[in-house]
This record gives sequence, C-alpha cells and structure tokens, in this order.
Amino acid sequence: MNTKAIAAFADAPVPTIFIVNVIHAHPGKQEEAFEIIQDVVHYVAERKEGFLWSSLAKSSDGLTVVNIEAIQDAGNVGEFFSDPDFAEKFKRLDTVSSSEFHTYTVADLVLPKRKTAD
Repeated sequence: MNTKAIAAFADAPVPTIFIVNVIHAHPGKQEEAFEIIQDVVHYVAERKEGFLWSSLAKSSDGLTVVNIEAIQDAGNVGEFFSDPDFAEKFKRLDTVSSSEFHTYTVADLVLPKRKTAD
C-alpha cells in the first residue's frame, strides 16, 4: 500500500492543534494501556482526514502513557468520537487506566539558537 506523507515540520509557528492524552495506567497495566491507545491512534491514522501525526510514549516509571497528536482542527475531536468504532476502542482505556485529554493550539515554537563555529 502506498501512502503519502501529509505532515511536515515548520520553522515558524503555524496554528497547529494538538490533543494531549495523559493515561494513568492501573498498576502493572502500562503496556496494555499503551497497546490500546496505539490501536486507537492507528485506527484514526488510517481513516480520518483530520489526523496529521502522533507521538506515543511510555514513562520510565511504568505509570503513564501519553499521546501527543496533531490534528487539522479542534472540530476533529468531535468527528473522531462520533465514530462508534473509535469510541468503543477509546473506551477500552477505562479497563486499564484513568485518562484525560486536553486540546492545545501552538502559541510559540522554540528552536535552538546556539551559534555555530565559524
């Protein structure tokens, strides 16, 4: 299957919308929580036009998982949750964790400003 990359990094702030899911895994359930949110994100990546990219990470203490996801518009959140299959997959997180998510808009992009050697 051929895929076309539609996301790229920019050198100046653009009005990107981010969803940040913080997933607090029940004891011993970090890996399962990671696999569930990974399944959710891959589902969205394969089907939803508003999806741009996602970074999934596990904390080194075994307690949390985060999903930092870029989307085209804040309205995409409602679109995702209106999909019954998405909602069912996302609800599986409740069996292994408590979670929260917030929507953010980029206000400043900070890049390295170190001088290079002449």
